[in-house]
Amino acid sequence: MKILLLSDSHSYIDDRILEYAKNADEIWHCGDFGNLDVIEKLEKLKPLRGVYGNIDGTEIRKIFPEVLRFKCEEVEVLMIHIGGYPGKYTPLAKKEIEEKTPKLFISGHSHILKAMYDQKKQLLHLNPGAIGKVGWHQMRTMMRFEIIGDQIENLEIVELGKK
Repeated sequence: MKILLLSDSHSYIDDRILEYAKNADEIWHCGDFGNLDVIEKLEKLKPLRGVYGNIDGTEIRKIFPEVLRFKCEEVEVLMIHIGGYPGKYTPLAKKEIEEKTPKLFISGHSHILKAMYDQKKQLLHLNPGAIGKVGWHQMRTMMRFEIIGDQIENLEIVELGKK
């Protein structure tokens, strides 16, 4: 399963992102879509999973949950927009991870790209950074990777250029 991982589009989507999306099996967006146009453009191309972010309004919150748990192949996935990272999880993320520890925990919000392994919890944490042009980040980023059975492989950071 080829995954394109996005976050923090803040109402912005361009043709380069859509080209990468065409090569994925699924698109996962970790919140702050910004508007329905972003969702519609992504959904036209591939199945879309996601959570709402703090800037997302009522329309988007009706479509996507705050917390999303699912299984992809044999990998348990947990996605929360404001989730923190290993050693600095938010209270909600901490609670969700304690209830049932996933193999893959994804968050967004910070606009800081991170890929970290949490030795204590035995999970991989990913934050794809931000693909949009709003925020303090300098480089627009996203990630792509593959899930093969119970393995997360071929993780790649994609830099989309300065905002």
